[in-house]
Amino acid sequence: MAIRDEQKTILIIDDDADLRASMRIVLEASGFSIGEAADGEEGFKVADKIKPDAIIMDLMMETVDSGSRVTTRLREKGYKGPIYLLSAAGDAVRYNIDAREMGLAGIFQKPIDHKVLINTLKKQFDMD
Repeated sequence: MAIRDEQKTILIIDDDADLRASMRIVLEASGFSIGEAADGEEGFKVADKIKPDAIIMDLMMETVDSGSRVTTRLREKGYKGPIYLLSAAGDAVRYNIDAREMGLAGIFQKPIDHKVLINTLKKQFDMD
């Protein structure tokens, strides 16, 4: 693994504590710093505090489709980093949501493939 100038910080917003914990373990083992939030409102506060390089959030948290609303609010507040959605809804999400139109870098399918997650983020940040 190449030596990086700075550690990238990823914010995980998901109401599933077990999912956040498993993602934290995998991402920290790959050299990322992690912030966590259980819902959209907490996500805004944590994002303001830690200034993440990327955000990964659940599409359906406290309310249906809250992930897309949180994305819109983050963009309105000036967040310019990549935002990825997590979805357990399957192909329906891919066919019914235009990720680029929403300002998303992509959508990860639950259960998340950790290799895909790490490879995607490393590619996003030009990490070896």
